[in-house]
Amino acid sequence: MEREFYLSDDKFLKPCYRISPFTTKDLAENSCLNFDDSILKFLNNKFSSKNFIFTNTGREALSIALRFYSLKKDDVVTIFTTSGNYYVSSCVTNEIEKYCSWSRNIEKKTKILLIIHEFGFPYENLRDLKKYNFPIIEDCAHSFGSQNKENSVGKVGDFVIYSLPKFFSINFGGILFSKKNKLYNFVDSNKENYIIKVLSKNIKNYDQIIEKRVMNYNYLESQMQKKFNYEIRFKLEKNYVPGVFLVRIDDINLNKLKTFFQNNGVEASVFYNEKTFFMPVHQALKESDLDYFIYLIYEFKRREVF
Repeated sequence: MEREFYLSDDKFLKPCYRISPFTTKDLAENSCLNFDDSILKFLNNKFSSKNFIFTNTGREALSIALRFYSLKKDDVVTIFTTSGNYYVSSCVTNEIEKYCSWSRNIEKKTKILLIIHEFGFPYENLRDLKKYNFPIIEDCAHSFGSQNKENSVGKVGDFVIYSLPKFFSINFGGILFSKKNKLYNFVDSNKENYIIKVLSKNIKNYDQIIEKRVMNYNYLESQMQKKFNYEIRFKLEKNYVPGVFLVRIDDINLNKLKTFFQNNGVEASVFYNEKTFFMPVHQALKESDLDYFIYLIYEFKRREVF
């Protein structure tokens, strides 16, 4: 069926769709959870070690990891990404620049490799990077549930970082795992217990979360192809869990489309240096929500023409 949508000019009467699955409803529900620490067993199995801590954000987790290397201002963190696209989020580069420089290439002053598993699409052949003999930090901010073909995501890095709101219905938090270095808590005990409670609630539905994200990605892919003849940016392989939906769009101004989406209640952005647009795909979205995103593209194109 064709759904019927109307846009409001009233800024207080717009929907609110985020890249994160966190919603206003979650704030209330999370506030009254009983203590449950089942997430700790899950994480112990995931890391094969208890050497991890919760942080306030994924950015803080990256900052803590970088501090272990006594970096100088002219040292370099070399960044490799799944896509090879030159664009890297300022959330990452700004954190690195507090300590040193960064590059997309191996430099004479390279001291660390930072591998970004972009948007839930993991970096393949991760073990090959050991040939450089540099410490490795894996940025799994969007990739909590994803795994590559060699089953090495989260297992090669000397440090591994996660951003919890990218995957769970929580509005803050990160995880830092270390293979070698002893870690000390960076969040107070009350906040840590809150994170544990919320993640324990979420992790009970881990398989369903993955299944729903994959289902949403596939639905958007089929509709984008059917309605606009648009192609996806990343192919969804086995064991990939998407953090966002990325679609190639080359017939409209993507910066204007980004503004249009945001003005109508949807967090979305441009994958810069290529004509690719991304939007939410998380487990809290229903088919009708995805149809609203498609409608926004249709409506933007209609307005641009007329």
